[in-house]
Amino acid sequence: MSQSPQQQSNTRVVLSLLALVVVMGAGAWAAVPFYNWFCKTTGYGGTTNVAEKLPDHVLDREITVRFDANVARDMPWEFKPVKTEMKLKIGQNGLAFYEAYNPTDRVVAGTASYNVSPDVAGYYFDKIQCFCFTEQVLQPGERVQMPVSFFVDPEIVNDADAKRINSLTLSYTFYETELPEQHAATSQADAAGTVN
Repeated sequence: MSQSPQQQSNTRVVLSLLALVVVMGAGAWAAVPFYNWFCKTTGYGGTTNVAEKLPDHVLDREITVRFDANVARDMPWEFKPVKTEMKLKIGQNGLAFYEAYNPTDRVVAGTASYNVSPDVAGYYFDKIQCFCFTEQVLQPGERVQMPVSFFVDPEIVNDADAKRINSLTLSYTFYETELPEQHAATSQADAAGTVN
């Protein structure tokens, strides 16, 4: 059975729209991983790098690193830097601590997001070890100090946009996350024991 010219035109429009929907869906699916890769590669938005070792040399120039802490609206923890700033030489290992406190009567898990400002400095801020790499779980009333080991890459002095930076801010925001299975089971068992 042959289609009329009008039906052929309608079929082409429908197939074109379907192809457009598929392309847009694929683009949306790939956008988040691509954006994360882009930010890590370029330091865009103050995204920091992860390093396995310290640089080979330390410069004689100092930089001030300020520390900022925030919690999301639904996160019940108290969270703050132990020291609000530190001076160190570019390339030197820095070790800072943040304190988290769970004032609730329940186990709470959280994950920290982070960035560095000014944004251009994020590319040169390298973390060796950080509490932000893993989920943190605090028991009711528990207070912990969590370390972050870092350095400012000496290459910062060769960047036309970043070489004049004398201070930067490392900022974390903690978000509540679902409890890991082993903690969720323990928490539910504890809750059931208090009900009886």
